[in-house]
Amino acid sequence: MTGDGRSDGVDRLDGVHDVVAIGGGPFNLGLAALASRIAGLDLVVLEARPELRWHAGVMFDDAELQLPFLADLVTLIDPTHPLSFLAYLRDVDRMYAFYIREQFHPTRREYEDYLRWASARLPAVRFAHTVEAITWNAARAWFTLDVVRGDGGRLRLAARDLVIGIGTEASVSPALADLPPARLVHSGDYLPRRRDIERADRVTVVGSGQSGAEAVLALLRKNLDGGPAVSWLTRSATFAPLDYTKLTLEMTTPEYLRYFHGLPQEIKDRRVAEHWQHYKGISSQTLERIHDLLYQRDLYQRDLRPALAPVELRAGVAVEAAALDARGDVVLTCRHRDSGAVFEHRTALVIAATGYRERPPRFLAPIAEHVARDPRGRYRVRLDHSIELAAPITGRIFVANADLHSHGVAAPDLGIGAYRNATILNTITGQEVYALPRRTAYSSFSHPAPGAAERTGRRAQERCP
Repeated sequence: MTGDGRSDGVDRLDGVHDVVAIGGGPFNLGLAALASRIAGLDLVVLEARPELRWHAGVMFDDAELQLPFLADLVTLIDPTHPLSFLAYLRDVDRMYAFYIREQFHPTRREYEDYLRWASARLPAVRFAHTVEAITWNAARAWFTLDVVRGDGGRLRLAARDLVIGIGTEASVSPALADLPPARLVHSGDYLPRRRDIERADRVTVVGSGQSGAEAVLALLRKNLDGGPAVSWLTRSATFAPLDYTKLTLEMTTPEYLRYFHGLPQEIKDRRVAEHWQHYKGISSQTLERIHDLLYQRDLYQRDLRPALAPVELRAGVAVEAAALDARGDVVLTCRHRDSGAVFEHRTALVIAATGYRERPPRFLAPIAEHVARDPRGRYRVRLDHSIELAAPITGRIFVANADLHSHGVAAPDLGIGAYRNATILNTITGQEVYALPRRTAYSSFSHPAPGAAERTGRRAQERCP
């Protein structure tokens, strides 16, 4: 299914591929891993960064993955794959240490090391390759990609199909967006800005997801060593834990994904908002560590050491505006959501734990008019994760982690990655190269078929003596 990379003289191509995947994060690495076992399929992954980096700004030493190791690149679809997490453990001679550790959740640092290990074994993955523009060649029925290498060289590649997995980017709420960079740090940049943070005498974290909680945890540890005063403000009514109870987790199964995709869009949007605690909450372990440190502060205050800088946790507070006062400190205008009371909060530096948003694929600009979007500007995504395209484009563009609105809260979950990639590869090849699991949840999500209750009751009666 490969070509020699040369056209009829109209364009000079450096390669024609069946599939080009843009973005080298876990989802497209998993795609490359599963594709590596499909004979004759020519797939390449292009990543703009010079090396694999995964959430480097929050790579705290003790931070754990929120999912068990089975949510690796391949296992939930192909447990015998040579690029599984268990194969990695065997290769680095850490199998028994991991077994004795008795923790199914790897540390975040270990998971990144696993991703590096896997990418080094995937020749299809090319780092320092930035896609600048994509056009459609109707005569040849392929996408043409203009690519710049890290050394400045330029390439022109062609692909029958594309997969876009470029991830998300930091989002700062409008209330904080006008603060100068010296006074504002996104939580995803905590470690690169650690010096600035620790030099401040008062630090306020705004937002209460996992990244915000990890920032507070790091700040509390510094506070115990004489570090800055810490405030934690959130709109939520409480510092809520992730809802990882077993039946709730069934919302991350393929069965719920298929059900969710069939709902009307207004119901989908409502469900995503209602399920925020599944993907925007805080791990119970992190909340326990925070409480333990607060308890330690009570004990330390009894010591002869100098008084620690104050710590404040305040839920149910909306930050509505931010400005600098005459001394250069930050003044946040806040509203208490229950009472409606407005008050000012002063701080030296703000850490915005205000989440992430879909990264815009600027390289699609030349064909943007052919990409179907809903009234809110989001892709119209089919069940197989391809987006709707208008004529004359006959190639397919698949998306990874840009389908929260169409496939539900499983979209950003690493545990759905292998299933989504298997679905994409089955669609691209036109055959079931990977068997997809059929029964993945005990819950029934849709209403019963007409007559189902009557048939169930009749069968129950037949079993009775």
